[in-house]
Amino acid sequence: MERISVGDALQLATDVGPVPMNIGALLTLGPGASASHVEQTLQRRAGKIYRLRQVLVSPPPGLGRAYWTDDVAFDARSHVTSQPLPGSGDEDRLLASAVDAVTRPLPRDLPLWRAVVLGHEGGEAAAVVVVLHHVLTDGIGGLAVLDRLVDGGEPGTAPAGASRGAAPGIRDLLSDRAREIARGLRGPSSTASRLRRGAAELGTRRLLRAPATSLNRATGPHRRISVVSVDLDAVHEATRRHGATVNDGVLVAVTGAMAEVLRRRGEHVRELVVSVPVSARAHTTGGDLGNRVGVMPVRVPLSGSATERLEAVATLTRVQKTQTRGASAALVGPAFRLVAATGLFTRFINGQQLVNSFLTNLPGPRRELTLAGVPIRRIVPVTTTAGNIGVSFAALSYAGSLTVVAMTDPEVVPEIGLLTTSLRRELEALVGARTMHP
Repeated sequence: MERISVGDALQLATDVGPVPMNIGALLTLGPGASASHVEQTLQRRAGKIYRLRQVLVSPPPGLGRAYWTDDVAFDARSHVTSQPLPGSGDEDRLLASAVDAVTRPLPRDLPLWRAVVLGHEGGEAAAVVVVLHHVLTDGIGGLAVLDRLVDGGEPGTAPAGASRGAAPGIRDLLSDRAREIARGLRGPSSTASRLRRGAAELGTRRLLRAPATSLNRATGPHRRISVVSVDLDAVHEATRRHGATVNDGVLVAVTGAMAEVLRRRGEHVRELVVSVPVSARAHTTGGDLGNRVGVMPVRVPLSGSATERLEAVATLTRVQKTQTRGASAALVGPAFRLVAATGLFTRFINGQQLVNSFLTNLPGPRRELTLAGVPIRRIVPVTTTAGNIGVSFAALSYAGSLTVVAMTDPEVVPEIGLLTTSLRRELEALVGARTMHP
């Protein structure tokens, strides 16, 4: 029997908002492959990834966390489908189709994923949207799944302890729960150590309320994304000169864009707080998914030049980073699950005053990948957030390019054009206009 981890349980317990806790990626394809061929290729490869053939089962109360078991009726054709791009299939429609695929709930009685092949009118594949529920894996694990789906990938193997047999009975669940409790009682000192490291990553001594802004009000079920790309080497060079990382540079850019929207609304704040996921692993395989991630709230100053802000952010993040990456999950996970168990999590996230936005940044493949024999021209990360986060961001590097995505609730942030233009301008200030991609 394979239980979900504490981190996985957090994603499951907090999936209570108007948009599901899904993560996804839009893969835009080069010409030359039919939608039906891409669909069949994905069906064949996804069916060989062990976790994608499993369903999640929640045991009765008191018998521990949910566990994975084989879907005896698994059919990849139920998960990989094709649909035509509406209208002329331009960029806006492509992005809208990706958002639709990611924000539609996944049936809980089936393996928690889908892939949608978007096709042109003539039957040629234009793009693929891959969607995973967050309980299945984090962003690093999502990249491992992608690695198994593209040309040249190998299917993952079952993790140690995974069972392909019958579902566990009550006695099995009780025994497993007893062993889990015993392990917890034997390791109080290690638990205390994890909590100390987690507090350092969270920066608990500096935790204060985030500035109140009109970007932070309860969101609804609708989402929209916009995309800006920049040369990755240029970002590396620009940030390294000031002792900063790529993620530090993106933090400066996204908060600068948010600040411009606020200024146009007549709001002036000195800083914004952005929550940044911190992964406990640099990479993984298709046979070892799950969630191993903590959070690091960063208080980003808005005054000064782009260079001054970058250096300030680099100093802040260096202080908060710990030797054990992702350690803050030991603090955040239990607290959030407790709130979720009371039924008050929706009220909490709609009124929280801890952060203004989220930024996910993933290191993607360095070389250009192919799928069904055609190149993957671009990978656009699509992540969802609920609560009172009107705009969140995701960044992913791929084949020499860094793609930054702004996801907004159009009811809370209708100024998507201004936000995108400002984000582009902030990145230009960081690396220079000549390095920007159209």
